[in-house]
Amino acid sequence: MSRADANPTREELLEIFLNDIPMIDTRAPVEFEKGALPTSVSLPLMTNDERTQVGTCYKQQGQAAAIELGHQLVCGSVKAQRVQAWIDFAQRHPEGYLYCWRGGLRSQICQQWVREAGCDYPRIHGGYKAMRRFLIDEFERICSTRPLQVLGGRTGCNKTALVEASDQAVDLEGLAHHRGSSFGRRPQGQPTQLSFENALAVALLKAEHHLRTPTQPILFEDEGRLVGRCSVPPLLVKAMQQCPIVLLDVSLEERIEHSYRNYILNKLEEWRQQLGEEDSFNAFAEDLTQSLYRVRKRLGGVRYAEVSEQLVRALDAHRQGNPNLHRDWIQRLLADYYDPMYDFQLSKRLDKIVFRGNRDEVREYLASQT
Repeated sequence: MSRADANPTREELLEIFLNDIPMIDTRAPVEFEKGALPTSVSLPLMTNDERTQVGTCYKQQGQAAAIELGHQLVCGSVKAQRVQAWIDFAQRHPEGYLYCWRGGLRSQICQQWVREAGCDYPRIHGGYKAMRRFLIDEFERICSTRPLQVLGGRTGCNKTALVEASDQAVDLEGLAHHRGSSFGRRPQGQPTQLSFENALAVALLKAEHHLRTPTQPILFEDEGRLVGRCSVPPLLVKAMQQCPIVLLDVSLEERIEHSYRNYILNKLEEWRQQLGEEDSFNAFAEDLTQSLYRVRKRLGGVRYAEVSEQLVRALDAHRQGNPNLHRDWIQRLLADYYDPMYDFQLSKRLDKIVFRGNRDEVREYLASQT
């Protein structure tokens, strides 16, 4: 993209997103938290409170008064600190840009102040709104015109590893920061819906960019409408329901071991990194307990009570240094709950299966597609 200010073309926006160009988001923190772009950093012109005051002034007294109030609120050492943060970013990322909501007054002010401090840094006309519109349009284009394919398999197959290994794949669970099942919550939380959608559109653009031929499909792990609390856009859900399925077959024993590592050992370590040694196990135990509680109606009263008792015993043993009992309730859930549910859902799409095999066979099949 040209380093001069201009309305970016499609090709220039593609360059930004395909190359993960860093950007300064000068909107207020509340706007950034609602929805952000994957490589953007929040370095706002105004705090949430300052933005509210200026907005109220604008409604009551007009633009000139609002601008004057803004300069009164952001001046002196406050202004100097914010300008220095923008300059520090620009020096670390000379290839980057700054933007605000629509590429208007806020980003112009930021750019002007940075320039007055001796740093010339370009801004994106149209701002977040224009880039969001671009990503929505590209998302709809790809979902409507590109061949897609889903990788299916029972819970615990570790389909994610095959998805992560492919440049032509989109990892919905990774983008949603969730492991996909009722037990898939991660300690760091999930992105907002808008941030998830933005990251998903960028991931689709990158997958399309790596396709070797126009007929090669973009690969997704078989997911439902929700990945945790992140909602997969309806257009993609519909396309995934209609596209071909590659089915990964993995033994129950292997799936138990993968679930044990993923949902017990790895998850506890994530809680430790988030909270520290002292509080992590209690949070981990509460996480598992609440996850099981959320599926109690589907399990039924008797089965829920039995699995809950197994979980309590496993957590007690785990506190004493023996995590192995978790395999008991994991096996019960896989065999009695997750497998029948997945098999029922798959039974409605048996005609969509184009290949099935073990991990090596599926990996070879995926690699052979053009």
